[in-house]
Amino acid sequence: MNGTKTRFLCGSFLLAFTSPAFAAPAKPKPVRVTMNQISVDGVGAAVGTVKIRQTKEGVELAVNLKELSPGEHGFHLHEKGSCYPADKDGKKTSGQAAGPHWDPDATKAHKGPGGGGHKGDLPKLIVTDKGKFKGKLPVAGLVLADLQGKSLMIHAGGDTYSDTPSPLGGGGDRIVCGVIPAGPATPAAAVVPSAAAVPAAAAAPAAHPGHPAHAAPAAPAAAGVPAQSGKKP
Repeated sequence: MNGTKTRFLCGSFLLAFTSPAFAAPAKPKPVRVTMNQISVDGVGAAVGTVKIRQTKEGVELAVNLKELSPGEHGFHLHEKGSCYPADKDGKKTSGQAAGPHWDPDATKAHKGPGGGGHKGDLPKLIVTDKGKFKGKLPVAGLVLADLQGKSLMIHAGGDTYSDTPSPLGGGGDRIVCGVIPAGPATPAAAVVPSAAAVPAAAAAPAAHPGHPAHAAPAAPAAAGVPAQSGKKP
């Protein structure tokens, strides 16, 4: 009798810890971000995609872009899910509604990926003479769920991974942007219009087919790792 009872209890214990309630959490599905040209007039044509997947070390960004100027371009994660222009110091600025680099630890320091500053500092892109970049960029220490609802931004210039001699790596104008689709726990953003169809300052933008959601700004927004080549690894 005691043996039967013991076997029953052991079996129940094992069943409990192999049930779905005790199973390892499911690996998040990769997300696909459409990257669009941006200007002070709003959001323009798509120039490629970035696919983000979770890895054991962090995230991997599979970048596939075209129609960029050859050379280095700063590449960052910005804290707000919008690619609209907004005012900065009284002047309308491209992509300013995306806010500043994502800096959840409030370091206020641009040190490049893994440098202990902004978590939104990503490896810079080196675009080929044909205006293309295709490659996979590993970024350690990031969690995909934390990135959802934010935006990816590409700058006109390169990135020194430093705030000197120029702040934020000296990348200059924001020229390409994409909103990372919101996850279940992230508030969904508003729909993005076509730049040709609706002015960037419109209060109620129409849908932009095939593009993830962006939030139109209600008010003006506040504000080493080796280089990656444009060749597919």
